[in-house]
Amino acid sequence: MKLTLVIIMVCFLSYHNEATLQVGFYRDKCPFAEAIIKDEVTKSFLKDQGIAPGITRLQFHDCFVRGCDGSILIDSTPTNQAEKDGPPNGITVRGFNVLDNAKARIEAVCNGVVSCADILAYATRDSVVLTKGLYWDVPAGRRDGRISRASETSDIPTAFFNLDQITQSFAKKGLTQSDMVALSGAHTIGRSHCFSFTDRLYRFDTKMMQDPNLNPYYAQFLKLKCPRDVHGILNQTLVVFMNQSPLLMDQSYYGNLLKHAGLFMSDQVLLDSQKTAQQAAIYAANGLIWQADFVKAMIKMSQIQVLTGEQGEIRANCRVINP
Repeated sequence: MKLTLVIIMVCFLSYHNEATLQVGFYRDKCPFAEAIIKDEVTKSFLKDQGIAPGITRLQFHDCFVRGCDGSILIDSTPTNQAEKDGPPNGITVRGFNVLDNAKARIEAVCNGVVSCADILAYATRDSVVLTKGLYWDVPAGRRDGRISRASETSDIPTAFFNLDQITQSFAKKGLTQSDMVALSGAHTIGRSHCFSFTDRLYRFDTKMMQDPNLNPYYAQFLKLKCPRDVHGILNQTLVVFMNQSPLLMDQSYYGNLLKHAGLFMSDQVLLDSQKTAQQAAIYAANGLIWQADFVKAMIKMSQIQVLTGEQGEIRANCRVINP
């Protein structure tokens, strides 16, 4: 009964969003679009389950730079380094081929109708569902941006932010601190490159090597997974899972925070204020509350600075702006 009420509430919120986007936007324009996207995401997930957190991360990083306009999908050129190649993206982002395949199939049946930005939004929802998260109706009608600059990826929150920094970063995009705590739970799935957090293990500050706020047993485990060589150099390709259930959208992320086993500094700092710590504790105790709040925050985030109407374009190829 509780799950049914949560799903009804989430669907209701999906329908009552900013007037610029609409649930069912492609119902008459390209009725098979959502099914095609779901099929491509599912096929890729069955081959590599890590594709789900990869796609989810793509939407986060897209929306924080110029809004949710699909600009992270644009390839660099000899005269422009695009978002996907700027920090903290580069080798850490994946899922582009899934979106390319969905776009190609959609273009074959609905030429010039469905934007890459919307394909990414639908694919993110499908990725969350595949990892046992809640379903939501995706408000659509986004248009694609024509600008993608690596120099602008500084808007993406980093793994080294303190609580004030990460709160301000989300606030710049119209998201509250509560939204931030809920969205941070996406770190319950996927993996991370070791270089994103090894400062917490080997060179925390001038006084100590290891972050004193990191569970020492967890720190030892991470050092085994992310060792330095005899010269103190870290292999840049090494990765670790975000937590013990990297393929499930569950509340274990918040439980880990309470044990001081958050992977990133920006994760663990959620316990640095009474308000955010209380929210994390509620989520750790009740995963259904977190999932419902996560969906509400995702719907809100997916509408950051969207292009609609005659703005932007509908890219024929998600990697290249139209001539």
